[in-house]
Amino acid sequence: MKHPKSYDSTPETRKRMSKVKLKGGKAETLLAKELWHKGYRYRKNDKRLPGSPDIAILKHRIAVFVDGEFWHGKDWETRKERLQRNREYWIEKIEENMTRDQRNDQLLSQAGWIPIHFWEKDVIKNTAECIAEIEETILTRLIEGTEDTTLQEFEEI
Repeated sequence: MKHPKSYDSTPETRKRMSKVKLKGGKAETLLAKELWHKGYRYRKNDKRLPGSPDIAILKHRIAVFVDGEFWHGKDWETRKERLQRNREYWIEKIEENMTRDQRNDQLLSQAGWIPIHFWEKDVIKNTAECIAEIEETILTRLIEGTEDTTLQEFEEI
């Protein structure tokens, strides 16, 4: 089933959806600033990598994604049942997003990157825990000696 080119929506819905940010949201900015203050250097939304991670720590090959709960399907089976407006469209859209996330994670992993996903609300409520998880991953990389800054694997993508 293809997405409809247009579908019925109310002016309120259109206004609300127009305010949805794809990049530079509150949670992403909060996490990025905290990493920067701790001395970690990164690129934001690096298009050379699958999924354009919100934060790409090149030195350690870590791709950090801050995922919105609705758009990326948190508690999807429960949430899916509650959808009422444009139900078919949203089910297909969210499931496509989830499939794309899995595909991008697989591509990153195959190239030696570690993808890390945080839910947007978790970053806002528990920023320190998210930072700790990233630092643990960096420490593991340093111990294993697997960090590398090359991006050659994605030049063709």
